[in-house]
Amino acid sequence: MIPYRVPQIKRLGPARLTAGLDDRRRMDLPAHRAMHGTAPKMGSEELADLADEVDLRGRGGAAFPFSRKIRAVITKRSETVVLVNAAEGEPASSKDMMLLTRTPHLVIEGALLAAGAIGAKQVVIATAAGGMGQASVAAAVEERGAGDRVRVVGIRERFISGEGGALVRAVNGQVGEPPGRKVRASESGVGGLPTLLSNAETFAQLAVLTILGPERYADVGTAREPGTVLLTVGGSAGAPAVVEVATGTPLYAVLDMCRASPGEGVLVGGYHGAWIHPAAAEVATVSRQGIADAGGQLGAGIILPLGGETCPLGETVRVARYLAAQSSGQCGPCRLGLPDVARSMAALITGSATALDELRRRAAGVRGRGACFHPDGTARFVLSALEAFPDDIEEHLLRGSCGRPVHGVLPLPEEATEPEVRLAVDWTRCQGHGLCAKLAPDLVQLDEHGYPIFIGETVPPQLQRLARRAVEMCPALALRLN
Repeated sequence: MIPYRVPQIKRLGPARLTAGLDDRRRMDLPAHRAMHGTAPKMGSEELADLADEVDLRGRGGAAFPFSRKIRAVITKRSETVVLVNAAEGEPASSKDMMLLTRTPHLVIEGALLAAGAIGAKQVVIATAAGGMGQASVAAAVEERGAGDRVRVVGIRERFISGEGGALVRAVNGQVGEPPGRKVRASESGVGGLPTLLSNAETFAQLAVLTILGPERYADVGTAREPGTVLLTVGGSAGAPAVVEVATGTPLYAVLDMCRASPGEGVLVGGYHGAWIHPAAAEVATVSRQGIADAGGQLGAGIILPLGGETCPLGETVRVARYLAAQSSGQCGPCRLGLPDVARSMAALITGSATALDELRRRAAGVRGRGACFHPDGTARFVLSALEAFPDDIEEHLLRGSCGRPVHGVLPLPEEATEPEVRLAVDWTRCQGHGLCAKLAPDLVQLDEHGYPIFIGETVPPQLQRLARRAVEMCPALALRLN
């Protein structure tokens, strides 16, 4: 299976994850074997010690030590599963799709290596349903004749679909949204079994590490963060690409390679990341510590230079509205707080005198209070714009505009047309209990006689979970969703 269109790659430093891709669109199994060989088999403690030796961290954003994940699973002394998170819900990231599309066997190799070490009988690779990545990795599993051990699951792609709890729920056939309470995959994951869950790049890095050994792996990069990292460079870049970079490489060198300049600022870490000032971007280095020193976080390796032609605050509003709409609607800070944050940001760029303080208050109000980290990440993204673009804020407050249009430099998915969802009442059954208004106060009010009146004609996506609950709990079975 050779895809017609594939993500472009570049590199600064040696080719590790991207080896062999200069003259191939996709590495099939013979090409993979010729380039990388086969990863040696290891026991669980041996593999954990190896990951410790180079401080291998998860590459999905949280940077959790991989060795701790291994040890957390093997202490359960039961059947286990390996789950590869390749569900890139982040619109600005392409690295997982690049790996699955162009070098899928590297991901599978790392996952099977981990499965052998912890005694897992099954590997599950979760990716966006219907995409090139799903087709490519499924073909790679067939090439290996590994269909009895490796299962590929396509899930609906949303911003929150890559969150660990949401991913496990989707793989288990449930709605792919955070469970509302912290359940570690190492305790209960796929099928309720202890699950070793990590990002697609993490497993690819694991394969490279075991094949090269720790000394050769650490030949490049920094002493504290050896090896390479995959970056997705987009935004205003003239030559956007997935770039493999040795850690410690100056960020400006990456931007130059992709024909980009810091412009007004650079968004690092994606839409749960932070804006950094152009001056900070000029001296930053590509590593977790280097980006943190510049005021951001490396996260999943997303680098979005803004350029100077678009309004940075307008771009921030576009993304803030998108993030508010991606809420799973299961907690107040997300369901109500994030739309309020987006509205305050929109009011700020029109020159509202009270919007700035209101925005800070509302963003602070959602942090640390959500059922998952979506409110925290959104608040961090919005508040970082206030720090990165003070001159633009002053212009907007004084004149209601900075004079620049919003070009849509930050990528967002095309809006899919979804069927409208409406609440309805069977009046022959309704007895005016009023429970629906208590369960869904954002959707239902009561009239003077205690009967429901609906707020708005349709139920927005972030409130549909709430609406379903109200329908299920109606004691007279009078409330319905159409």
